[in-house]
Amino acid sequence: MKIPRITMISLGVNDLPKATVFYENVLNTSPNTSSDAITFIELPGAWLTLYPLDKLAEDISPDVPTTRNAFSGITLSHNAQSKDEVVAIMERAKTAGAQIVKEAQDTFWGGFSGYFVDLDGYYWEVAWGPMFEFDDNGNMKLSRIW
Repeated sequence: MKIPRITMISLGVNDLPKATVFYENVLNTSPNTSSDAITFIELPGAWLTLYPLDKLAEDISPDVPTTRNAFSGITLSHNAQSKDEVVAIMERAKTAGAQIVKEAQDTFWGGFSGYFVDLDGYYWEVAWGPMFEFDDNGNMKLSRIW
C-alpha cells in the first residue's frame, strides 16, 4: 500500500546563497549545495528546497508572475520537542535576519508557539505541543494521550 506524503517543499527565493545561509542557521543543519542551481535541506519526512524565484515561476509557466503580495494564506511549521527548543529556534531565526511577527508564547490550544517571516516573506510557525511526540527518526506523531 502506498501512503501519500509530501516529500519536498520548494521555496522560490530572491537570493539563493543568502537564503541557503539563513536556513542553515535557523534549522541548524547543513544543506546539500552540490548544485549551484538549487539547495536541498534534507529533513526527516520531507525535504525543503530553495530555488531562485524567477526560475521556479518559469518552470511552472511563463505566465506565472514572480511578484508576491503580503500573506498568502499558507504557513510553514517546524514543530519542536520542547518550549525551550521553540525559543532557541526563534532566536536563531531572528539572528539570521528573520522578522519576528509573534514572539513565542503559550497558545489557546495548549501549546507554545511563535511566528517569523523569512528573508523572502514566507511565514513560519515554530511550535511545541503536548499532543505531539517524535520517534527516533524525528517523525512526529499524535501522542497516545491525545
